[in-house]
Amino acid sequence: MILIYPPVAKPSDPPAGMAKLFGTLKDHGVACRLLDANLEGLLYLLGCTQPQSDTWTNRAVRHRLNHLASLKDRRTYLNLDRYKRAVLDLNRVLERSAKQSSVTVGLADYRDQERSPTSSRDLILASECPDLNPFYPYFMTRLTELLNEEQPSIIGFSLNYLSQALCTFAMIGFLKKECPGLSLVLGGGLVTSWMKRPGWRNPFLGLVDHLVAGPGEAPLLSLAGRNGMRDGRSRPDYGTLPVQDYLSPGFVLPYSGSSGCHWGRCAFCPESTEANTYIPIPVESVACELKTLVTEKKPALIHFLDNAMNASLLKSLAGYPPGVPWYGFARISRDLTDPGFCMALKRSGCVMLKLGLESGDQDVLDRMDKGIDLNMSSAALKAMHGAGIATYVYLLFGTPPETLTEAQRTLDFTVRHKNEISFLNLALFNMPVGSPEAEGLKTSGFYEGDLSLYTDFIHPKGWNRKQVRQFLEHEFKRHPAVSGILKKDPPLFTSNHAPFFIMAPPENPSLER
Repeated sequence: MILIYPPVAKPSDPPAGMAKLFGTLKDHGVACRLLDANLEGLLYLLGCTQPQSDTWTNRAVRHRLNHLASLKDRRTYLNLDRYKRAVLDLNRVLERSAKQSSVTVGLADYRDQERSPTSSRDLILASECPDLNPFYPYFMTRLTELLNEEQPSIIGFSLNYLSQALCTFAMIGFLKKECPGLSLVLGGGLVTSWMKRPGWRNPFLGLVDHLVAGPGEAPLLSLAGRNGMRDGRSRPDYGTLPVQDYLSPGFVLPYSGSSGCHWGRCAFCPESTEANTYIPIPVESVACELKTLVTEKKPALIHFLDNAMNASLLKSLAGYPPGVPWYGFARISRDLTDPGFCMALKRSGCVMLKLGLESGDQDVLDRMDKGIDLNMSSAALKAMHGAGIATYVYLLFGTPPETLTEAQRTLDFTVRHKNEISFLNLALFNMPVGSPEAEGLKTSGFYEGDLSLYTDFIHPKGWNRKQVRQFLEHEFKRHPAVSGILKKDPPLFTSNHAPFFIMAPPENPSLER
């Protein structure tokens, strides 16, 4: 069996889902090979792009090897301007790598003006013409090599983001033509969301042999002829993944202490719409697994992937530090208002916490059932700042309860806490397809295509997307306090690289170039 992680996603750390699958398959005696075609494909395009007519591209091509090395060097993260130049130059090389004028490849995105990842018809067309994909020279050679080496009977794809969809189907189309007898399996977060859409009907019959919604361990074991999973949890295993080749200064260990969301009540949340069950891993198992993984892999940083790290996990980490720096998402809670607890988290290695504040207006938060109190949020931000824990705050604009007045209160809250907010993520609200809260609202197609996960809607208070964008661009982002925060955000890699700008610099700062 071969499991493939397709382009394009941020190449900062390895795909955690693949490691979980590999660990389970290995424990059950299933021979498996992992291929991070995202990392390999991006490095291939970066390596083969030729100098072109414009000055920026020529400069970027000349310095690409130095830029790749600099993103793996901790000293680069002492200078944001140097970091930005490396990232944007590499992205420029990728943008100029595609021979098709309609396609744009980047370090964190893939766009095609002629084909949409939300259209099953366009995905099927991508499978019928794989040679038109800019990654084709890479995956034609690489997949042929692996087919000859491994002689697999099953190949699975982990499709998590829209930016991976068109490339995934191009690879599927190539395999279907080259080895029609192969069993092709498609799973991952995006596939799960597709299959949980209201009225789902499989449009890929005859192209993909098996679609998997949710965890893939049991379905893959069944396809491999293993009847049932043994008791006990398998530890993630990164197998043949090139853990030192990712574009970060050291190996970033992605780890999930749970699946689903322990709050699970927020209005308009895909987790609620898709009825995903919350399943935490016992904190004793987390501590044991992390101890082993840290010893084996010696990561520079642990990235907790939980939708929100629960209180038990945070307290366990505070009491039993994993031994390396870490960061992740957490819900604002009373525990985080305790300066002593925040100091314990800091001593345990907590570098940064990502916080889904969403709004600075209490009525908006209450009507969305966020379970967040603004006074508590304020106290938590101050306690974390006092402990030296960076915060990456997520704000959401254009929700049905919000108007310009409430959005301006969010701006006021942000300005009041400019010293406690390290980074900001600003997003426009999208209504999930099938959301019960959409009942009574006039909706229409948001993205063209039968696989769209979101629908447009007429805002009940007239606060439409155009007005929201104007507010963000002309008022929110232009406030000096906000613009100062936004300027610190690492381009393209955003929260994946933000912790490295917070972590202590190298012991010998004189090494800075």
